[in-house]
This record gives sequence, C-alpha cells and structure tokens, in this order.
Amino acid sequence: MKERSVIITPEQIAAYAEASGDRNPIHLDEEFARSVGLPGIIAHGMLLMGLMASTVGESRKLRQISVRFGGIVVPGDTITFTVDGGELRAVNQRGEPVLTKGLAVVEP
Repeated sequence: MKERSVIITPEQIAAYAEASGDRNPIHLDEEFARSVGLPGIIAHGMLLMGLMASTVGESRKLRQISVRFGGIVVPGDTITFTVDGGELRAVNQRGEPVLTKGLAVVEP
C-alpha cells in the first residue's frame, strides 16, 4: 500500500489553472466562488486526479486511471491519497472522501 498526503494551496490551484487552461473563476476568484454558493475557491478535480496518478507510480507504467469526484477541496485541506493494489482513495483531513471508486491499471 502507498500513501501520501498533500496540503492544497491557492498557488497550486492557480498553477494548475494556468497549465491546464481551465481558468474557471470558481478556482481563482474568491468573491465569485462565494457568489455561486461555494465556500471560496476550490481545487480542480483533475488536479486531484493528477496528484492521485503520481501517487500510483511511474507514469510510463500507468495505463489507465479512473476516479469519481466525491467532494469539494479548498485551500488548506490536507488530502491523503491511498493506493492499495489497483484501488485508489483520497480523503480530506476530516476523513471525508474527495475521490471515490478509484481504479488504476499499471503495467508490471
């Protein structure tokens, strides 16, 4: 089993927005995010999936990954990514799932 914890930062979210081209204001603008009912800016689901993929192992051996986005992640959250065989999980510091139903196929 592999496990890794990451504290999500606003800088990490902004860097992902720039790299991915996903500049949706719910990820970058606190005021806008609150105006649509969010607690503030939130992390991209695909940022979390990328962190999960890097927890699985070397990218050249990762053939397939799938997850279900299960919860909102805000700056300051500590996300613990767990890989147990091909099963993937990610929970926040309160033990609430943020990625569920995760599966990975890795070339031996």
